[in-house]
Amino acid sequence: MLLAIDVGNTNITFAVFDGEKVAADWRIGTVVRRTGDEYAGLLLGLFAARNMKLSDVEGVIISSVVPAAIDALKRFSRNYLHIENPVVFTVDMDHGINIHYSPQRDVGADRIANAVAAHQKYPGPVIVVDLGTGTTLDAISAEGDYLGGAIAPGIQVSLDALFARAAKLTGVALVAPEKAIGNTTASSLQSGIIFGFAGMVDALVDRFQNEIGGPAKVIATGGLAEVIAGHSRTIENCDELLTLEGLRIIYERIKGKD
Repeated sequence: MLLAIDVGNTNITFAVFDGEKVAADWRIGTVVRRTGDEYAGLLLGLFAARNMKLSDVEGVIISSVVPAAIDALKRFSRNYLHIENPVVFTVDMDHGINIHYSPQRDVGADRIANAVAAHQKYPGPVIVVDLGTGTTLDAISAEGDYLGGAIAPGIQVSLDALFARAAKLTGVALVAPEKAIGNTTASSLQSGIIFGFAGMVDALVDRFQNEIGGPAKVIATGGLAEVIAGHSRTIENCDELLTLEGLRIIYERIKGKD
């Protein structure tokens, strides 16, 4: 079995693949100072809850936008999985797609993993909307080339900044209000966030499709994808494990050439 790990600024997602099938997946909060032993303690419990064992894992691939988390995950891999050299994915590895970005190393590894999975799972031009700590949109051509994208603040980042600067505003549940014209502070915030981000996504997708030269499938992923997708006219599908699927494909490509 393969353990794929995607470390984001807010959450870490794990998936265990049995071949191409997802056997289990989990999401935990990102804690930069967490040690390899702490990862082992968490994952031992999560594996046991699914009647699985850490010894079932035969390979590991890690993608991380938090460099400080990598060493602890590598120590976990060595000490508890007995895998001395887990694959730490970077964009200069062989991922099988052309990257139209300058410099290439500036593209997040998670965005390339998304592109790899999207091209394989959704043939034709595709736009990936990743709604996490940041909001990113990425365009992939019908040939599988990564064309570039857009980056905007994420939902929670925007809310945190707003609450920090506006003393009278407090936290709200991330659910859509009954109407766009809010008549309470909470519903006004919910309208601005839910409908506002959905509108931003739709506006960027429209521009992307114009520049691509035609329609493209629009796939949402990330921890907040489900929150926005139902209020967007352009998002066609939510694929929560897209990044991890991409890591699985990349791992198989790299190991197939060993």
